[in-house]
Amino acid sequence: MGDIAQHHVATICIPADPHLITVAARTGTDIELRIHSSITALGVAAEQWFPAVAGFAVTVLVHTLAATTGRPRYLPPAEPAEWARTIFSTAGASHGYFLGAVDPDTGRHRDGQLAYRLYPGTDRQAIPVPRQVLTCPHYLRSTIDGSEQITIPTTA
Repeated sequence: MGDIAQHHVATICIPADPHLITVAARTGTDIELRIHSSITALGVAAEQWFPAVAGFAVTVLVHTLAATTGRPRYLPPAEPAEWARTIFSTAGASHGYFLGAVDPDTGRHRDGQLAYRLYPGTDRQAIPVPRQVLTCPHYLRSTIDGSEQITIPTTA
């Protein structure tokens, strides 16, 4: 997994196609994770009280599905959060934002999907979420992760 996302996130190279990884969940029976990661350029104009921002948005969407039917299925968030943490760590970030079970572009609820975002600036250092791009609440991951952790190997 690390090799798939590491090159693009660590170098902030924007690929033409997002990455998609499919794996069996370790914490659930008959549950499949489809992990979609993408990087998009970010440039927002200044607004009153908020400076202009340039950088990138790294988005990780984790779909939890029944392996046999492909329908959304509940999985506790510890394992999806660990995948997001692993992908974000390739950019040297220890945290990102948890957006919840939403489409990060519209803010609308999506069953079976958990969304995470990281915002690196042009210097590749994590920056606070720019107010100008908020379509839904962003929760700093380090404040909601809890103590349960699952280790995901970072080599393919």
